[in-house]
Amino acid sequence: MTLILASGSAARRRMLEDVGLTFEVETPRVDEEAAKASLRADGLKPRDQADALAELKALSVSRKRDGFVIGADQMLAIEGDTLDKPKSVAEAREHLLRLRGRTHELLTAAVVAREGAIIWRHVDTPKLKMRAFSDAFLDDYLARAGDTTLHSVGAYQLEGLGAQLFERVDGDYFSVLGLPLLPLLAFLREHGIAQA
Repeated sequence: MTLILASGSAARRRMLEDVGLTFEVETPRVDEEAAKASLRADGLKPRDQADALAELKALSVSRKRDGFVIGADQMLAIEGDTLDKPKSVAEAREHLLRLRGRTHELLTAAVVAREGAIIWRHVDTPKLKMRAFSDAFLDDYLARAGDTTLHSVGAYQLEGLGAQLFERVDGDYFSVLGLPLLPLLAFLREHGIAQA
């Protein structure tokens, strides 16, 4: 059975490659900004927004392709608000200043679709406390990280330089990176897609 990752995320692709899965990648054709606006207008909580976006991505590919299709999404929630991926390094700075010294949640959802229907879903919620770093550190971090800050909702990559931003991380490491990998692997083993 074909396994398909419905995501353009390099981090999600790398995670699946690193655990030895054989899969294809097909970036879903989804207007994420419009979908997020609609979900927020409907009053959905960040957890449900992440789950709905993951479902939307998986179904958009599953309706065209045969196989097990993985869709995933992640929302950052802080003090009742959500943050999207920054569109510039200046916006990344604003995000990091907002997160500095505070705890935020990453609502990380994954779903698997087959034949246009969802057959599995999981949402994980790691909590991360960013340390009260100095302005000088922030300037140096942004200079060194550059455009990589635009690839994640929190403007950091925990697997690299972004680890220096944190005081504490409570929750699954893979979920912080964007995919609840261990529950997904358990599901794939149950269905003979990953080796038991």
